[in-house]
Amino acid sequence: MFCKRVWNSSFRSLTRAYHKSLDRKGLAQAAEIVKVPDRLVAALSDIVGKKNVSTAMVVREQHGRDESYHSCCPPEVVTFPQNVEQVSEIAVLCNDNEIPLIPFGSGTGLEGGINATKGGVCVDLTHMNEILSVNPEDFDCTVQSGVTRLQLNNYLRDTGLWFPIDPGADASLCGMCSTSASGTNAVRYGTMRENVLNLEVVLADGRVINTAGKGRRTKKTSAGYNLTNLFVGSEGTLGIITKASLRLFGIPEATVSAVCHFPDVQGAVDTTVQVLQCGIPIARIEFLDEVSIDAVNKYSKMDMKVAPSLFLEFTGTPSSLDEQAALVADLCSMNNGSDFKWAKDPEERNHLWKARHDILYACMALKPGSKPYSTDVCVPVSKLPEIIKRSKEEITKAGVCGPIVGHVGDGNFHVFFPVDQNNPEELQKIQEVSKKMALMSLEMNGTCTGEHGIGQGKRELLVQEIGETGIQVMKQIKQTLDPKGIMNPTKVFF
Repeated sequence: MFCKRVWNSSFRSLTRAYHKSLDRKGLAQAAEIVKVPDRLVAALSDIVGKKNVSTAMVVREQHGRDESYHSCCPPEVVTFPQNVEQVSEIAVLCNDNEIPLIPFGSGTGLEGGINATKGGVCVDLTHMNEILSVNPEDFDCTVQSGVTRLQLNNYLRDTGLWFPIDPGADASLCGMCSTSASGTNAVRYGTMRENVLNLEVVLADGRVINTAGKGRRTKKTSAGYNLTNLFVGSEGTLGIITKASLRLFGIPEATVSAVCHFPDVQGAVDTTVQVLQCGIPIARIEFLDEVSIDAVNKYSKMDMKVAPSLFLEFTGTPSSLDEQAALVADLCSMNNGSDFKWAKDPEERNHLWKARHDILYACMALKPGSKPYSTDVCVPVSKLPEIIKRSKEEITKAGVCGPIVGHVGDGNFHVFFPVDQNNPEELQKIQEVSKKMALMSLEMNGTCTGEHGIGQGKRELLVQEIGETGIQVMKQIKQTLDPKGIMNPTKVFF
């Protein structure tokens, strides 16, 4: 009882600090739109060619929003550079004229990171889509900014290698670097932060740097500051990533997937912890609550038991898979798991994971016409049952629909709220639940975002997580690299 009073008191203090931060920062204030004069549009046409510049509203709107609930904020101009030299020239032009510059990859983000809240120039990097090199003996490759995850893996198919970081969407790889994306394979292969060897970045003033030195792609280095990881997760606020050197991995000899259902969240998370403690080399272990399973059944035409569930995947040699699967089946049984079903056939396995990856759209289908309000938090794995339980209580109390999906192997979970953008009362309720979840995660020594990034949606929470001094240091870095503040303004910071 004493512990509960202490926790509640601490949580209330954090909540008061959060709302004080909102008042101080003036989140509701509209950003001033920076117009791009005709002479600069003409100058942009001179750089990239007239056919690669657009001021058409339909094109601007396509580049003014991602997959999130944030309202569309179109840029004034959209450019389609063909190479790094053109990106550099665009940056020089915008910096000299103090015009906002917003990088665009594939538009699959979930925190409004590409919305042009101050207008300006959008740099669409999709035309820079060459796979520059693959080094099978060194297990690495180098790609341009427009190359997507599926494009790379299709190219690698005959090499016996693959790039395993899988956020679900077919995102651009440099966009994934920008947000430090991860996904279902993170428990085995880590996040983008661990898998980027080098980056080519165009700075705000047009200078081009290679964060680990030009052409370098070693698996480790202790030479100087880690500039690569400075730009991974910077969300386009420090520069435009135009090239990335990435780690590759061998395609597993054999793969098998499984689904198991549990009577409660605790059983599923306990199983996850025990699997990790036993050192079982599991490739993926995903949690879906009963609301998510119901959505998946309806959207993907499946008939799984509607209960808290684990989706698992094992990789290795055929003999090792049998042993791993038997151990995990026993652990599931010990935690009251039931209906343990295997998916060994590639088609059946792909159908299972496609259903998992389509969960965002399955949740939206629960309320036709809705947009996704997606939030994610990450806590130490031991805290997962508590925070998921409390989050479900808050969702129920608010009377909103909130399916929960978790990368439980690393303590990260999401709630995909389908929201009617024309219903401000519903949106406010969802925002309040999302904020409470984030504050709970901070209280449990977690983070307000495990993989979505800060974007526009979690700027005030970053202050709570990092602290005022940490924010000051981040702003000093931003001021050094982008003194005129043109790079993706209003993202990460206020």
